[in-house]
Amino acid sequence: MSASGQIRTGCGGWTFEPWRGVFYPDTLKQKDELNYMSRRLRSIEINGTYYSSFKPDSWRKWRDETPDGFVFAVKGSRFTTNRRVLAEAGESIEKFMTQGMTELGAKLGPVFWQFAPTKKFDPDDFGAFLALLPRTVDGVKIRHAVEVRHDSFCTPAFPALLREHGVANIYAKHQTYPEIADVTADFVYARLQTGSDDVETAYAPAELKAWADRLQTWAGGGDPDDLPRVDPGHAPAKAPRDVFAYIIHEGKVRAPHGAEALQKLADQ
Repeated sequence: MSASGQIRTGCGGWTFEPWRGVFYPDTLKQKDELNYMSRRLRSIEINGTYYSSFKPDSWRKWRDETPDGFVFAVKGSRFTTNRRVLAEAGESIEKFMTQGMTELGAKLGPVFWQFAPTKKFDPDDFGAFLALLPRTVDGVKIRHAVEVRHDSFCTPAFPALLREHGVANIYAKHQTYPEIADVTADFVYARLQTGSDDVETAYAPAELKAWADRLQTWAGGGDPDDLPRVDPGHAPAKAPRDVFAYIIHEGKVRAPHGAEALQKLADQ
């Protein structure tokens, strides 16, 4: 067993007009943007799946345009998460999971489910939702993560429920939403959302170095001691973990540069 899991940093999406001429060369054709970004970053969140589904041909195209070792994270459908009773999401989950994403094969990373800031923690209903998430689809292993945005989730019962189902809590560094850094699965998912386009790499060098240190700690099986947990009495198993970290900030012009710089520091 490796002493450390793999660290992959990235950003959200690859089609964004302000990146043209800033991250993308002026001469790059738009159809080649995924090919270009996937050779500078190790992961990308596919956010379009939150709004609509895609045909298997699209998933195969994305797979074939990216290099070996590259991994996509896939954002779950809003029609699944934006509902009053999550326990009734079974049909929606199945429809989403069987649209063709397994065509990505080894390039399919975590599926992440984002909940509205108004969605409160209901242990029974949320647990029923977690139980509906498939662990395999078409023989492909599926890893799930959830991002919650209401303070009611700041209770030890929340990470305990995630651990029970093997689902990762998404650590979100945000100006407004609760910050929950509890490790609940055999991988870690982080979304860094306080960067600035006034900084060439979204975060200043010292901040990037601090984040790189935290990613390395997670990957090595540790738990950063400077991030808030809602269940500090629970110590996660000391085992290597894959780590996915995305720079997602308002404006996001500098997000790819930040992700690239963070990856270089995390690799040291």
